[in-house]
Amino acid sequence: MIQKRLCRILIMVTCSLILMTASFNKSAAADSSKMTFPEEHWQETKPEAQGIDSTKLNTAISYLKDNSGSDGVKELVIIRNGCMIWKGTDIDKMHGVWSLTKSFTSTVLGLLIDDGKAKLDTLAKDHVPSMAEFYPDITLRHFTTMTSGYYAVGDEPHGSYKHGPSSTPFKPAPTPLFKPPGSRYAYWDSAMNQFANVLTRIADEPIEELFKKRIADPIGMDRAKWDWGDFGKIDGIIVNGGSGNNNKHIFISARELARFGHLFLNRGKWKDKQLISASWVETATKSHVPASTPLETLSGADGRGVYGFNWWVNGINSNGKRNWPGAPLGTYAASGYNNNDMFIVPEWNMVIVRLGLDQSERAITNAIYSTFLEKVGQAITEQ
Repeated sequence: MIQKRLCRILIMVTCSLILMTASFNKSAAADSSKMTFPEEHWQETKPEAQGIDSTKLNTAISYLKDNSGSDGVKELVIIRNGCMIWKGTDIDKMHGVWSLTKSFTSTVLGLLIDDGKAKLDTLAKDHVPSMAEFYPDITLRHFTTMTSGYYAVGDEPHGSYKHGPSSTPFKPAPTPLFKPPGSRYAYWDSAMNQFANVLTRIADEPIEELFKKRIADPIGMDRAKWDWGDFGKIDGIIVNGGSGNNNKHIFISARELARFGHLFLNRGKWKDKQLISASWVETATKSHVPASTPLETLSGADGRGVYGFNWWVNGINSNGKRNWPGAPLGTYAASGYNNNDMFIVPEWNMVIVRLGLDQSERAITNAIYSTFLEKVGQAITEQ
């Protein structure tokens, strides 16, 4: 009798968890029934047409402007339901976006996995033989989660720049930053550049070309408003910067970057075409680094608990706090130096891009972005 009661309780609990999970997944997914896609140009509407109170939205935007450097909200774009509801005065300005590049790099990994050419556990040494002697166990998963421990010749700190500044990132140093791979977290730029080199070998072409054919062209990114810096030919093929350092980053305008964000908002689908698998988008934008992971001293940032596959997520960090407590749980971002950031908020059907070159004047912190996003949320009148 007791066993039967326990079974009933377990069944009820299991069903409740399933319903809760289904409810969370539904709330965290973009509502495709309301979604539109830009043709040559974004459709522009008033905020009210997309269920947003313009007065409250302007309050949020004013807050962000007041807490930015001189670029303010000139390169700010807000997209809801596929419509542009707010734009700054300089959203066609094209410039580098530093580490925001990393989210482009991991997207190429997603394409190669979709094609069956790679797996997360593919060993780097199988495609770049120079990795075999000192880094035989590093996988693509280690690279994209910043847990590889890769250290390049020339990675010694350059002044305040300590997290992988090497101008020769494709030359493995004999001593790893740490080992074994996966045992620590280190936000490391030369590791990301070597990651791009490995992806280039797997693709057998520059990753910019693969991205252009499979993503940028199909979603209508203006080729005159984006470019991907490179290191020139390495072993016969141009290698684009995987990290965004040494001026080898993505150069792009806020208007064009919003298209990339809109693709991810729609889980890799553009109109009726699945350009990159929904499973990749879902997996890449979840945390893959436990908050309990030890942090390497020289790490350029702390992604423990909040780092996916080169995307920042709204998880619980190593201090027990959420990245952006004012934002929905499903929020994630691509982020780079100089206050270059793109937020995707599936619960709101929204993409927000803020680009600039003003971090030396004032850094826009996670706390500032959290309050800004909270104020944006307060402007929503219709879910």
